[in-house]
Formats: sequence, structure tokens, C-alpha cells
Amino acid sequence: MPELPEVEVTRRGIAAPLRGATVLALRLGKPLRWPLGVAPASLQRLQVGEVARRGKYLWLPLAEAAGRPAGGLLMHLGMSGSLGLLAAPPPPGPHDHFDLVTDRGTLRLNDPRRFGAVVFAPALDLPPAATLLARLGAEPFDAALTPASFHAGLRARRAPIKSVLLAGDVIVGAGNIYACEALFLAGIHPALRADRISRPRAERLLAALRKTLARALDLGGSTLRDFTDVHGASGAYQAEAAVYGREGQACGRCGGPVKRIVQAQRSTYFCPVCQRR
Repeated sequence: MPELPEVEVTRRGIAAPLRGATVLALRLGKPLRWPLGVAPASLQRLQVGEVARRGKYLWLPLAEAAGRPAGGLLMHLGMSGSLGLLAAPPPPGPHDHFDLVTDRGTLRLNDPRRFGAVVFAPALDLPPAATLLARLGAEPFDAALTPASFHAGLRARRAPIKSVLLAGDVIVGAGNIYACEALFLAGIHPALRADRISRPRAERLLAALRKTLARALDLGGSTLRDFTDVHGASGAYQAEAAVYGREGQACGRCGGPVKRIVQAQRSTYFCPVCQRR
């Protein structure tokens, strides 16, 4: 599933080329998770503003030619989606379910599993966008997210720390691979209850999350199956993973075997020697 690094890599790839682009047409393929919510023809001649990201959502603001805001498109890549910005797109394939045709190229969503979404909203702080974003936690690189506030968020949760990280209501962006890697870097067992993590360990975990996500951004994210950036390139972070996907292999720190358990139907990889409860 595309996580925060993959979505941010996508945002960076489309933000500059689409800034100021004029919408010429919008094509819909097979239904995605939710309906668009507006007639595609009503978006023609609108201009794309500064593409933003919140959690794993992308926001493409739209405006009239005079600059008056005209809502925007909230996009989610789902389980298997990726966006491409194509100068001369070929005919849509069976998994190409959305085209935003502009005078700067066509933004195309390819999503084999169709769990992605493109939804129109009159503004980010109005439904349906506000409803979808309401339960998201803090952005990991937000200066307002301090070790103290992060620790306070963990103290309010009794679930295993790995599950809390994946829930996204304390902090967004720590998808499965990045949560496993950050917990290893911080030396914290994935099954440790979040409310039992001390302030120093919470500070160490927050730093590990930021370091892990920053490195993933530098490497274009991770490609485990479907994700590619807007130019069709795969991410490379998975090749550097210390524990994720390495069950039975030697831990790079202690030499012991990496273990795999299942938490909330997701595979968790960790070193039982280096990561203590």
C-alpha cells in the first residue's frame, strides 16, 4: 500500500508541472471507492493550484480563471494505486480509472484493486474532505509534534505500539514497513503496549520515525508490488530494510534471526534480542 513517503513522492512529482494548469476534461473509468460527487464537465476550464498532502491524501485545489477558489479534488491511492503525469497518454488500460486532462498533461490514476478514491469537495474544511481527514493524527515532520505531545498521545492508547502507529490517529505516515523499521531503530518491541512506553523511549521512537520516513523519501519510497512515481520509477527503500521482509535472516546488529508475527492481520518483523518490551 502506498504510504506517506510514496504519496509525498507523488505530490512532489506533480506539484510543479500542474501548478496553474487548466483542466480540459475529466474521464472516469470503473467506479473507485467513492463517487466523484460532481459532474466531470463542471470542472472544465478550472485551474489547478498548489498540490498539498495530508496523511496519505492528496489535495488538488481548483480555482476559476480569476483566482476565485472552486473546490478541489481529494485523492487517495488506496492499496495499489499510482499516479502518472503523461504528456501523450496511450488509450486507458483496464486498470486506468481516472484521467484529469490538462493543458500540461494528463494525470492518470492506475489502480488494479480499485480501493483508491478521487472525490470533489468544495473546500478542505468542508465535507466530504473534512470528514475523511478529521481523524488523522499529527504529521511526522510538523514542528508542533514534540516528544511530549507524542508521548501524551501514546499514553492514551492501550493497544500494542505497532497497531497504534498503523492506526494513524496519533501520528500519520507510519505504514507497515516504516513502523517495523522505526521500532527496530528505536529498540522497541512491536507488541509493547503504547501506554507503557516511557518519555525517553517515546522521544527515541519519534526520532526513529522521522529518520526512517526521511530516508524513504530520499529513496523514492518503497515498491513492494505496484507503486511507481509519476515518471514510472520504482522506490528503492525496501532494499535497505533492516527487518521488514527478512524473517529468518540475521539481524544486522546482533546476528540473531529476525522474527515475524502477525498483528491485526499484518505481518510484523522484528529482532527479539534488539527490541525489548
